[in-house]
Order: sequence, then C-alpha cells, then structure tokens
Amino acid sequence: MKGWRSQSHVKWDCKYHIVIVPKYRRRKFYGSLRVEIGKILRQVCQQKEVELVEAKAMPDHVHLLLSIPPMVSIANTVVFLKGKSAIRINRDLEKVKGSLYGRSFWSRGYCVSTVGLDEVMIKEYIQNQEKHERDGERGLFDLE
Repeated sequence: MKGWRSQSHVKWDCKYHIVIVPKYRRRKFYGSLRVEIGKILRQVCQQKEVELVEAKAMPDHVHLLLSIPPMVSIANTVVFLKGKSAIRINRDLEKVKGSLYGRSFWSRGYCVSTVGLDEVMIKEYIQNQEKHERDGERGLFDLE
C-alpha cells in the first residue's frame, strides 16, 4: 500500500486527473507565463492541503493530477483552485488594477476522472501531452 495516507480513522489514496481550460480556450500558456501560472497553481494547492502530483500546461489547457483527502469535495477543490488562481493570475501576471468584477481567467467547466490504481498510466499520459498533440492522437477524454 505504497503511497497511501492515513488519518485517525481512514487510510486513503484519492487521486484525480483534472483538465481545466482558460476562457474561450485562449492560448495563454507560453514561456515564462507558463512557469508563473504553474507556481501559482502549486501555491493554491498548498493552501487547500492538496498535493499536486503531476501537472502539464499545454497552450490552451492544463492537466493536473491531484491527491485530495476524502473529506474534501472534488467540486469544491476545483472551484477553490480556479477561483484563487484566477485572482492571482489577473493581479500578478496580467497587472489588472482595481476591481476584478466581471473578469475571469478559467472557463466555467472542467473535466475530472478518478485515477484509482492506474496512476502510472495517467502520469505518463500527462507527461507526454505534447507528443500526443504533435502526433494528432486522440486523448483519454476525446468524445468523438
């Protein structure tokens, strides 16, 4: 049971593969901006006591592999992650002054799947995202 965590009355290993997209799938993740957004996402995960196991930013979306405690809702975690990171991105990176009313960075939806015992396969998928896009392969979450 390698990698399992425990608390007073529970032993757990809850990992989720999450894909989040910027508003209108704008290609926001380039160069230094990509690195800075990665740092912001790591810091926000630490605030929520969520472990960011693996992450990869593509030009128009981000793949995250998160380890989330069982007493925390996945929906609440994603809302917190997207909300807090959007505020930091708008203020720190896009230098928006004043009110952020009406501004958004992330689109409303997200994609999530439980990892279970296939963690190695999901890690490889996230790490090889650029190769998959170059080769035109279909991803895990393509619906057609």
